[in-house]
Amino acid sequence: MLTFKNYNIADWFSFYRIAAAPFLLGLIWFDLQLFFASFLLVSYSTDAIDGFLARKLKITSPRGSQLDSFGDQITLIVGLIGLFYFETEFIKTNHVIILIAFVPYIVQMLIAYFKYGKATAFHTYLAKLSAIMQSVFILHALFFEPDLTLFYIMIVIGLLETFEEITLIFMYPNWASDVKGIYWAYKDKRRLKEGKP
Repeated sequence: MLTFKNYNIADWFSFYRIAAAPFLLGLIWFDLQLFFASFLLVSYSTDAIDGFLARKLKITSPRGSQLDSFGDQITLIVGLIGLFYFETEFIKTNHVIILIAFVPYIVQMLIAYFKYGKATAFHTYLAKLSAIMQSVFILHALFFEPDLTLFYIMIVIGLLETFEEITLIFMYPNWASDVKGIYWAYKDKRRLKEGKP
């Protein structure tokens, strides 16, 4: 049985993002855009901090990678809900482009759950870049206004990252974490094993 002592400092930053989600939803409910944007910025910042700490302190683990990914997904969903609420007109105007990017992401998630029984946690370089662009666009939209250039860059990088994730799912017979990208996957012996990743 896991206890609090089994979790490290990087894990607790991931827990913060998960625990902060209901609070952020409450800020949306009360129409507090500036507070929502500010606390969303804090959540995005913890994502950078926990990754840095995990690498610096050499405390990376498959469990930590999965927890980090779950915290990222929750934060992204809350950020998108906030964007939809506070920038409804922009979402309506660009809903076709958003769907073009969102549908492959859902497909990728379904493939992962069908094959591994859980979400991926590859944490590729492209995934990190995509997460940065998503947070930059969402925060810019909430603090100022939506920027079309940032929006299109976010969409393109997001699509590339999704297709890379799908490719990696087919490359790895078993769930694996911390894969830098397709190039590195070809050199990763874990993808050739039928045992534990």
